[in-house]
Amino acid sequence: LVGMTIGQLQEVATKVGMPLFTAKQMADWLYVKQVDSIDKMTNISLKFRSALSELYCVSLSAPSESVMSDDGTVKYLYPVSDGRYVEAVYIPDGERATLCISSQVGCKMGCVFCMTGRQHYTASLTAGEILNQILSLPQKATLTNVVFMGMGEPLDNLKNVLTVTEILTASYGMAWSPKRI
Repeated sequence: LVGMTIGQLQEVATKVGMPLFTAKQMADWLYVKQVDSIDKMTNISLKFRSALSELYCVSLSAPSESVMSDDGTVKYLYPVSDGRYVEAVYIPDGERATLCISSQVGCKMGCVFCMTGRQHYTASLTAGEILNQILSLPQKATLTNVVFMGMGEPLDNLKNVLTVTEILTASYGMAWSPKRI
């Protein structure tokens, strides 16, 4: 469910036989309360949570590895589909904390100065895989900014990057100012 817009969550509600207003409830649980399980969506009836769980999951995964530098910067390795991994980098700086997130596994651009370009393109991340880097970050409560400067070329995965940007800035989502992105 993570990575779905309010419109997509309305489609899920319809498919499961839930009233349309439950899409807003799901969005609140996913993006405001940031739960990791459908079972924790307690204002949705047990019957509908059960039906929802048969077809969907929240789908968050914690980073599998992390490395901290002397300045407090932390590089995280996140698992994505098909046994692949992407990196996200948490950069604390006084009262600000920025997360540099990935949008692809590898990159098609092939820039010789960039290690990701030398790794070659494997796949574009889904909106859920991109959002997972934020929602599963151990320091997520301290984040002030996100930059799409990790692995991959964000404009080469524009549809999913725009979906993530919508969820980050929408009132039904995380309600961030666009200036934070």
